[in-house]
Amino acid sequence: MSNEIIKGRLKALRQLMLKEHLDAFIFPSTDPHHGEYVPDHWKGREWISGFDGSAGTAVVTMNEAALWTDSRYFIAAAEQLQGTEFVLMRERVEGTPTVTEWLGQCLAHNTHARVGIDGMVNTAAEVDALKGVFDLVTDVDPLATIWTDQPAIPDAPVVIHPLEYAGEDVSSKLCRIRQALAELQADATLVTTLDDIAWTLNLRGSDVHCNPVFVAYLLITANRATLFVDARKVGDRVRDYLKAYGVETADYDRVGEYLRKMDGETMLLDPNEVNYSLWNAVGCAVKAGSSPIPAMKAVKNEREMEGFRRAMERDGVAMVKFLKWLDGKMDNGEVGELTERSVDRQLTAFRAEQPLFRGISFDTIAGYGAHGAIVHYEATEESDAPLQPRGLLLLDSGAQYLDGTTDITRTIALGPVTEEERRVYTLVLKGHIRLQTLKFPDGACGSQLDAVARSPLWEVGLNFLHGTGHGVGAYLNVHEGPHQIRMEWKPAPLHAGMTVTDEPGIYMEGRFGVRIENTLLVTPYTTTEFGSFLQFEPLTLCPIDLRPVDLTSLTAEEKAWLNEYHSMVRQRLLPLLDEEHQQWLRITTAQI
Repeated sequence: MSNEIIKGRLKALRQLMLKEHLDAFIFPSTDPHHGEYVPDHWKGREWISGFDGSAGTAVVTMNEAALWTDSRYFIAAAEQLQGTEFVLMRERVEGTPTVTEWLGQCLAHNTHARVGIDGMVNTAAEVDALKGVFDLVTDVDPLATIWTDQPAIPDAPVVIHPLEYAGEDVSSKLCRIRQALAELQADATLVTTLDDIAWTLNLRGSDVHCNPVFVAYLLITANRATLFVDARKVGDRVRDYLKAYGVETADYDRVGEYLRKMDGETMLLDPNEVNYSLWNAVGCAVKAGSSPIPAMKAVKNEREMEGFRRAMERDGVAMVKFLKWLDGKMDNGEVGELTERSVDRQLTAFRAEQPLFRGISFDTIAGYGAHGAIVHYEATEESDAPLQPRGLLLLDSGAQYLDGTTDITRTIALGPVTEEERRVYTLVLKGHIRLQTLKFPDGACGSQLDAVARSPLWEVGLNFLHGTGHGVGAYLNVHEGPHQIRMEWKPAPLHAGMTVTDEPGIYMEGRFGVRIENTLLVTPYTTTEFGSFLQFEPLTLCPIDLRPVDLTSLTAEEKAWLNEYHSMVRQRLLPLLDEEHQQWLRITTAQI
């Protein structure tokens, strides 16, 4: 994006701030539903700053501008902000001030500083944290005035997710939710997160790029349920379907009106999920607490688990076809036509051939060489690097199928690799295997498991700053909580039936990156006098490239795991492949 465009937008913003007597304005990455990925209508932080990563906060004063983001985007953000007023603030790096600290420094001269923040796109907890520090103005949305071509809120149709894939009907889910509310001494809740709404009602949509959800709110009380949604999105079939389960519909913009009329009830709301404006619109008593829905959604039922297995088989077929195709291009010297974007297109084409394919689950990360060191790199027309028959290609991709969501990373040797590349690749693989073979108590949290994947890297002074694993939705969002595997404390417990990724990596800036990722299912292991223990079942079915591995550095147990994993991949995929691809797979997964 042109720096002149950003300069013009900042000028327009500051003129409006002057008119509204604001000394600063904060732009988060979220929407009114606290989504990680948001419809274009709410991409205000990207519009004002030019930075298009999924996570970040932009802050503008009358004289300065800064943008905070995490380690996944340090390199990309530095490139995109270059030449603009925005100073990059690297989160969790020593010496980086928080938003509050930075604003305090910038506005130290003004004892009555007024900071603007849109109460509809900031959570109640976020606003309350700032309230005690600044004079907040929460009812101003400058983008409604200065973003003259702001995209409309999506109005794509809502569709029914078949029970054969969902595995549990709406009546059962509402009953479980109401029972959980009663146990928490609450009578009602407002569901604002889009994947929770889609899961509860067994509905899907296409309002958010790569995530099959739709823009709505869901109000659940002891005896009623109301879906607030644009009427244009709900056809007669969906409306009749909802009525059969006792779910009424109302216009999306009327949710505040309904909340204000509530009286005599206790409503459970999560201050970290519900936006500030709706939190303050509630007319009845509010009980702060976590919604019970994410924990329910995270534990997959039998139909969902089987759906994941079938989806992974089809995705594995697409990956084998792609990897064989890529090998052939390299072996035959046909590299002139290959770039990061072209391999992305080819992989998507192979996936699109598969039954029940519904699109990609996130924008593919295809980073060759130095681009592999950019954790969330996305090739553009300008950056699209040609592939060469040497070095490493980091390929992180996934798909949405009607019966499951996939997320897989493979780092691929395109030819000879350096000793440093081989060493780092092998260490990442060892970390990947250590986590995947771990046995652990039921109820342990991901933060307690995280060090296992990092230990081979820590032993030689290497580390990565992103999470090691995240939950994956059942034909829903590719990032799903509440559980995570990461260094930062995340207390959500792990239970049988949950999906989670295993994706350690190392990124050598300016040289290369390595990440290896499987999606896993948490399953029972054993029960002893010390309680129940769990283990992981690998769902992902795709060869791990052995060409960059220093086999002499692997233990006998690590080699045994690789052989066992590759044996499973062969067993599951060979019946689905033609003879040519079967032969390639047998060679690629041969025992070591």
